[in-house]
Formats: sequence, structure tokens, C-alpha cells
Amino acid sequence: MWRKIWTLSLRTRGVQAEHPRLFTTTPGKPEKALPPRPKILETEIDESFLRGSGPGGQKINKTSSAVQIKHLPTGIVVKSQETRSRESNRKLARNLLAEKLDQIEKGEGSRMAIKGARATKKKASAGKKARRKYRKLEEEKGVKGRVEGVGSGGDGMSSAVSGDTGASYTGGGGGEVGPATGAG
Repeated sequence: MWRKIWTLSLRTRGVQAEHPRLFTTTPGKPEKALPPRPKILETEIDESFLRGSGPGGQKINKTSSAVQIKHLPTGIVVKSQETRSRESNRKLARNLLAEKLDQIEKGEGSRMAIKGARATKKKASAGKKARRKYRKLEEEKGVKGRVEGVGSGGDGMSSAVSGDTGASYTGGGGGEVGPATGAG
């Protein structure tokens, strides 16, 4: 019984139960891989664990889960207290330090610069697509909204719209404005 109801409900939606509709997507161009992060030697860093501060309650204030890493050759200091876990903060701090070192070494060829350029390009492309969409809608609206002869002057509509009817009003009658005083 359920099978019949299922096939009926599928048929009412325009889909046959025997041949389900397949949806396919076209694969996009694979993005070029980012360059690897530079390796940080253990001898080049000084790592310390600090007590966290800010929101998070008593737990974050009494445990030493915040990580501070100093890169000895450059003097760059990075601190991370994103999570309550010491290990995850340690990973985050090391990744942040690696990105900063990469940016100093490579400049425009660094991972951060490449990611930023990709994001800017993607945003510009999305904006261009949106403008194209609305331009197309405006063109379609303009074609559908036009009425033959309006504004051409051939049927007198343009002169009526502008206020020129060709007749002049002199106000005739010559009497006073107000109630008629016939007997009074």
C-alpha cells in the first residue's frame, strides 16, 4: 500500500517512480594548489604556555592553555587562546607563525597573498555576474513595458500628458463664484 502512495505522490509531482530524475553538476576548474607553509625548526622557536584571559569563565582563567610562540631569528611573537585545549592552541599558533614567516619571505607569492587575491577575484566575479543579471532583467522589463505609440506624438497622448490640449479656457460666465442669489 505504501508503495502505491509513494508512486502516486511522485507522479503528481511530474516524476515517474520507475525513472527517477538524476541531477548532475559540471565540475569546475580545479584550483591551483597553494604553496606549502615553511617548516619551522624547534630550535628557532621559544614556546610558553600562559593563562588565558577574557570570556570563558573560571576554567580559562585558571588553566595555562594559551600558547605564546616567539620566533628567535625574526623576533615575531604569536599568541593563541582560541580554544580551551592547549594542543589545539599550539597548532593554531604554529600555523599563524608559519603564515607570518611566509608572508615576510615571499611577499606577493605567499599563501596569504594568494588567498586574498583569490577572494578578491571571486568577489569581483560575483559582483559582475549580479550586475549582468540585473541589466538583463532591466532590458527585459523595458521591452515588455513599452506600449506602441505612447510618447510618439501621433495619437495626441504626448501633448495631453504635457498639458497642451489645444483648447483654451477663458473662464466664461462672468458671474460671481458662490451660491446663486435669485430671490433675495
